[in-house]
Amino acid sequence: MTSNAHRSRSIRRHPGATAVALAAAAALLAGCSSSDDTASNPLDEGQADGSTVVVGSNNFAESILLADIYGEALKAKGIKVSYKPNIGSRETTYGLLKNGSITVLPEYNGSLLAYLDPDAEQTSRDAVNAAAKAKLDPKLTLLESSPAEDKDSVSINAETAEKYELTADSTLADLKDVAPELILGGSPEFQTRQQGMVGLEKVYGLKFKSFKALDAGGPLTQAALKKNTVQAADIFTTDPTITKEKFVVLQDPENLFGFANVTPLVYKSGLSQEGVEALNAVSAKLDTKTLLDLDSQVQLENKDPLDVAKAWLKSAGLG
Repeated sequence: MTSNAHRSRSIRRHPGATAVALAAAAALLAGCSSSDDTASNPLDEGQADGSTVVVGSNNFAESILLADIYGEALKAKGIKVSYKPNIGSRETTYGLLKNGSITVLPEYNGSLLAYLDPDAEQTSRDAVNAAAKAKLDPKLTLLESSPAEDKDSVSINAETAEKYELTADSTLADLKDVAPELILGGSPEFQTRQQGMVGLEKVYGLKFKSFKALDAGGPLTQAALKKNTVQAADIFTTDPTITKEKFVVLQDPENLFGFANVTPLVYKSGLSQEGVEALNAVSAKLDTKTLLDLDSQVQLENKDPLDVAKAWLKSAGLG
């Protein structure tokens, strides 16, 4: 995903989990910590002491859930963990990783590569990981990727699908003639990314009527698509609202949105070998079906992501 960037809930230590302006997120979170393992300000760039692994997340619900999974898996090995949840987009979190303010961040391999090298080809998961590692800051590395994928998509609402006779078998190319009649919604970053409007025009020739800046596949985007304020939007492929609201995900035969395997991005000197092995064990057991189920528990059933993370880790023998 390119960013996967996404969804939200009113949850423990994540009351601002909707994608919001970074300043607003900082203001919301500065006084909201209810746990002594949570940083009071997610944008604080101070490094934790060397004995603490700082697990960060981007500003969407799945990233927060994955951060809880990573953090609790590390805790199960006796590693001290603190959290910096709901920070913002990749443009912000990457900088915090480089300076060591964050030790571990849930990432999506192809989306990260597109950020590091917009022109890089994505031919396989291993090739994507190798290319991303080559472009990373030398202080950072990617651990093993999970089979779980959550990638960007251009999805349309049921009304638009019916109007233009588009189905789940339709492709982005089928949108070319009607795109000038449609408003596209997504995060502000989606408007300027290769895995966004830039690539949609370059690869598929899509020129939309306009773009409406919302959040990263989160409740603002979902609501706008449901209400037909926008007719197409960047919705993530493990988002339970696709089924709930009968959104139609358009196929991407040119692989614009590439690979999006959930992969830990790590500040190398901040994580022990035991920590590396703990996170690789998570990746080995996390697949797309499981991720969709966990997302559904958080986003549709309103469960606390920390509780969901702990329950899954226990069921997988990792907690």
